[in-house]
Amino acid sequence: MTEFQKMRSEQLYDFSDTEILASLTYAKEICARLQTLTLDSEEYRDLIQDLIPGIPNDSTVCPPFHCDHGNGIRMGHHVFVNYNCVVLDGATVTFEDHVKVGPACQFYTPQHPMDYVARRKSQETSHPIVIGEDTWLGGGVIVLPGVKIGKRCIIGAGSVVVHDIPDDSLAVGNPCEVKRSLL
Repeated sequence: MTEFQKMRSEQLYDFSDTEILASLTYAKEICARLQTLTLDSEEYRDLIQDLIPGIPNDSTVCPPFHCDHGNGIRMGHHVFVNYNCVVLDGATVTFEDHVKVGPACQFYTPQHPMDYVARRKSQETSHPIVIGEDTWLGGGVIVLPGVKIGKRCIIGAGSVVVHDIPDDSLAVGNPCEVKRSLL
């Protein structure tokens, strides 16, 4: 199994691997080019489709946008990602249909070792994130590794989501906690 395959399968991997570094470099070059564009720029759609394979034409990612790989982002239909989003997609980050992401949201899949000696090495694990359909994340939300946010949720601005959130929940805070059901 390659280090890239280990990264995508939640195993300990070496992030200094040449295949991983090439993927990081490629994405950073596209993200840098996106920073000078608007949604109406002629080159925008081709670049965003190159960065995020399979992104539907009815989904939008507003520059500036930053990600580690881009090829780990799965995006459904009618997704809107506002300005200054950061997606660290060592593992996959999935935005299901009709997700709305406020400005300056951050999605972190990498997890460094807990042991300080192990943390000195160029190794980590990555855990997937899923944002359920029809969910709205307010500005400045941070989602940590391995979190699944259910369908039809609202996550309040500035929340730090450290654990799974069930469907139809209004959740806010640091750490983010369910305040009530939306049913």
